[in-house]
Amino acid sequence: MNILSYHHRFEPGTSDFAPPLLLLHGTGGDENDLIPLAQKLSPGSALLSPRGDVLEHGQPRFFRRYAEGVFDLADVEKRTHALADFIQTAARQHGFDAARLVALGFSNGANIAASLLLLRPESLAAAALLRPMVVLEPAAVPDLSGKSVLISSGNADPIVPNDHPVRLAQMFRRAGATVSLQTHAAGHGLIPADFAAAHGFLTARSNAPR
Repeated sequence: MNILSYHHRFEPGTSDFAPPLLLLHGTGGDENDLIPLAQKLSPGSALLSPRGDVLEHGQPRFFRRYAEGVFDLADVEKRTHALADFIQTAARQHGFDAARLVALGFSNGANIAASLLLLRPESLAAAALLRPMVVLEPAAVPDLSGKSVLISSGNADPIVPNDHPVRLAQMFRRAGATVSLQTHAAGHGLIPADFAAAHGFLTARSNAPR
């Protein structure tokens, strides 16, 4: 499969302990959106932040959809593999440890991170998924043993169906991942409880044995 070119921003790490982070924005965001948040949540991490290469009414996304919650699954698969290939290339170019890479994704970015775990699990060591939904269910269950996943959802989210966070958590657990599912009194927007959950998750990755 051809490697799609991602416009991206890279910030070198300053800590040997903090894991490198893959930052994946939501619809309408860009490569700058999650940088300040990531610097607060995981000080010292190297940051790789690509811009989604699909435009929906001028707004960047990581894969196409036909309507809210209705996805072009062939495009999801294609762009998931392209992002995984990009990660490998970026790791060589920028010199970070791809084996320790942790995704921090919001909304559409959380969805493509989940797809990476399901289709190209070697791409990520762990993932913090903020407001994800079930986008695809692979025919073959991947081996996610040793990987950790945080799912942070809102109980009044008008975009993510109520059963999706639980279904996603079950999918990852069946694959062998360690999953923390947290549900907050919130909608689709993030609140301080999400940041606290992500901070705790990323701090645990910093302290994990290598």
